[in-house]
Amino acid sequence: MMRQAGFIDINVGPPVDVFGGAGGEANAREFAVYGYAFVAYKPH
Repeated sequence: MMRQAGFIDINVGPPVDVFGGAGGEANAREFAVYGYAFVAYKPH
C-alpha cells in the first residue's frame, strides 16, 4: 500500500505490543494485533 502511494525506501521495524494496559487489550491479544514503526521517503 505504501509503494502504491508513491513511497520508496520503506523500512518496517519489529512488532510492538501497543495495547498493553488498554481497554481493548484482550481483543488485541486474541487477534494478534501489533503496532509497527516505519520510515519511508516520498520523492519530490
